[in-house]
Amino acid sequence: MKRNLLAVSVAVGVLVLAGCDKEKQPELTTPIQQASYGIGLNMGQSLLQDGLDDIDPQALALGLQDALGKQEQRVGDEELTNAFNALQQRAQERAEALANEALDANKQYLEEHAAKDGVTTTASGLQYEVVTSGDEDAAQPQADDVVVVHYEGRLVDGTVFDSSLERGEPAELPVAGVIPGWVEVLQLMHVGDKWTVTVPAELAYGPRSPSPVIPPNSILVFDMELVSIKSQEE
Repeated sequence: MKRNLLAVSVAVGVLVLAGCDKEKQPELTTPIQQASYGIGLNMGQSLLQDGLDDIDPQALALGLQDALGKQEQRVGDEELTNAFNALQQRAQERAEALANEALDANKQYLEEHAAKDGVTTTASGLQYEVVTSGDEDAAQPQADDVVVVHYEGRLVDGTVFDSSLERGEPAELPVAGVIPGWVEVLQLMHVGDKWTVTVPAELAYGPRSPSPVIPPNSILVFDMELVSIKSQEE
């Protein structure tokens, strides 16, 4: 069978996952080999993200070989449609099960966290701890303000997904243009306050995730410092 280099590289890269001998692995030294490996890597990461961790790597490699080598497909369109429908149904069931597990875990986490000393829980379920208080007479943001905030956001397992501290520069944000948990907490803070804020999933991104780093239904924890409120002129 005649194949181009890209087909060979991607197919071999996938077959390696199935346990090919080390001597058969490509060296990944040329740009086309490295790009081919990147394609396979991205494909595998996407499959894992979709919960398809039991895809058959050898069958996947065979499909790549046939497609890139312009060979006749080995499975009929009707069979493929049925197979994809079954796969989609299974992925949906898995996603729903994981979402329910996350919600149950979230409830337990928030209940336990709320019981800790120094944690205040608002009517919405938002939780915050005062780390450092600014002047009690300092200004508080309104919904139509733009604020300057230094922050670091992480998951409950400690994974950092965003940090103005790492970037070395605070962020300028419209109060009304952020997640609901931030909209609420920013209007409670005074300039100079430093709080640790725990945002329930429904006040963050809920079942939809803006990034692979943030799983659906994630509780988000932020270390926040309200640096200033921008004037209307600014």
